[in-house]
Amino acid sequence: MQFFESTIISIYPLYVLREKQKELQYVKEYKPAVEDVKHLRVLMFGHVGAGKSSFINSVSNVLRGRMSIPALTSSTTSDRRRGTSKTFFPLVFNDVMGLEDGNNSGIHASDITLAMKGHVKDGHKFNPIAPLTKEDYGYNPSPSLDDKVHVLVCVMSANAPQINASVLQKMKKVRETASELGIPQMAMMTHIDAACGEIEKDLKNVYRSKHLHKKMKDFSAAVGIPMNCIFPVKNYSDEIDLKDDVDFLVLSALRKMVDFGDDFVEKNLN
Repeated sequence: MQFFESTIISIYPLYVLREKQKELQYVKEYKPAVEDVKHLRVLMFGHVGAGKSSFINSVSNVLRGRMSIPALTSSTTSDRRRGTSKTFFPLVFNDVMGLEDGNNSGIHASDITLAMKGHVKDGHKFNPIAPLTKEDYGYNPSPSLDDKVHVLVCVMSANAPQINASVLQKMKKVRETASELGIPQMAMMTHIDAACGEIEKDLKNVYRSKHLHKKMKDFSAAVGIPMNCIFPVKNYSDEIDLKDDVDFLVLSALRKMVDFGDDFVEKNLN
């Protein structure tokens, strides 16, 4: 038994490296099959402090193959593009401000609905007091398939205290609206190392942690996203170098976004 465990431990880094390289190649080489769609648009939403922006920064690091310094932008800005003309990949992330308790703080669920339909212009700053209307400059009256959201990603911190029931209800409402629009949904659970000592000690314990599994199961029941569509990730924060096991979790989630988004685009050609 001891020999078996030591063998698994010794081959695990090789497995992670191989799978990481395979997923990285898949994401980098992907191109939408539809000419009118230049990129897959991923809308990320969640409670305040969930780690949405940090995940986008982590994606930038992984795809570039190095730690990069992200441009500091407002959390109220709808568009968060990663990459330059040299490092363009067919993904655009829309990072909106977090959901909060009450009606006069955080982003409105109606604004997220408009964003999913493609009615929000890139760079629009959401107003927690007044939702976007057709009369506003940031409203896009004639969205193309390229403007619409192709994948909805709900982000939750595994280390967050109990989330207010009203915030969970808002998350559920957004997800149900996405279902009505035919938009595929998935979720990510961030800060997994801070939530579980076993994972903090060794990231490969991510799929062994009973604590994390319960967190994911409870979240699945509250919001309605299936367990097999919830991905645990660790964002880069205080690291100075890339790590294969961190990259692997990020790329696993990213691969699913590409697959889901591609399916949506193909179904909505007409």
